Amino acid sequence: MENIQNTKGDDFVFTLKSTCLDENYHPSSQTRLTTNFANLARGANRQQNLRNALNMINNRFNALAHVDNPKGDRYHVELEILTVTMRIDDKNGINDLPMIEVLKTNILDRKTGQQVEGVAGNNFSSYVRDYDFSVLLIDYNKDKPSFTVPENFGDLHGKLYKCFVNSATYKEHFKMSPIICLSVSGNKTYTRTEYQHPVLGFEYQQDQYSLTDEYFSKMGLKVRFFMPANAVAPMAFYHSGDLLSDYTDLGLISSISTMETFQKIYRPEIYNANSVAGEIYQPSLKHEDYSLTRVEYDREERSRLAVEQGRYAEEHFIKPYQDILEHWSANFSL
Repeated sequence: MENIQNTKGDDFVFTLKSTCLDENYHPSSQTRLTTNFANLARGANRQQNLRNALNMINNRFNALAHVDNPKGDRYHVELEILTVTMRIDDKNGINDLPMIEVLKTNILDRKTGQQVEGVAGNNFSSYVRDYDFSVLLIDYNKDKPSFTVPENFGDLHGKLYKCFVNSATYKEHFKMSPIICLSVSGNKTYTRTEYQHPVLGFEYQQDQYSLTDEYFSKMGLKVRFFMPANAVAPMAFYHSGDLLSDYTDLGLISSISTMETFQKIYRPEIYNANSVAGEIYQPSLKHEDYSLTRVEYDREERSRLAVEQGRYAEEHFIKPYQDILEHWSANFSL
């Protein structure tokens, strides 16, 4: 099922396509293959992989949404893949360029029969982000004695993101702004605070700002770190507005259950560890005391594809439209 909508924004036309993510999902040629769900949906065990991942999401959701849910089966989480492409009108014609892909949650309340809107932003992935981190940043620091960040790093990506999220198409389809939930950083330390949110759990404070935090701030996003009940490590929640009051409890639970599941699959050393993060927590992918899920995942392939797709963005988007993009970025304002 595809739902296509267009919105014009200066020189750009955004197209939003929606595809159901269930056990029968097959990645299309337009899908960014580095996305977690696309990685799971390939190979001989693709259907069982998807089924296991979706069961993990639903079980975690019902465990967190336990009020008036004695059997732990009241809710069913439905996932849709939102693919955003961008067309640039110029003298050479119109080109469809892949931009962003995320998951959106929708929640079926089996007790009332109602559909509850979840949260968009899960599994956030972007071609330009791949270019920035896997191509531009690597090339810029090649043969340099110390790591530095290029001037204006992330500016274009941040403005493209804000342009889409503030577009008429986004506002027509989504009531709430996205929450982008990521793993905590392996080179930062996190300290648990006294504050405990009824859904998000204990809040943690990060010892210093990360490059990802800076990059996402240019998208208009702030970050807070929480460890939900019965989780073993905190997660980073990037958001605009007020994370604690702008979303429903079920919306927050849908984001937690979806992203915690993918993190358990993708980073089991942190999120499927056999011990719980303490008051002072230092995450590490070298941690060896963890359990594996019953979902096959090729992490090395994902890293390799990130570079390949960053190069794709460079070849088909950054270089051909550099003058247009620089002019648009210099004049963009909300």
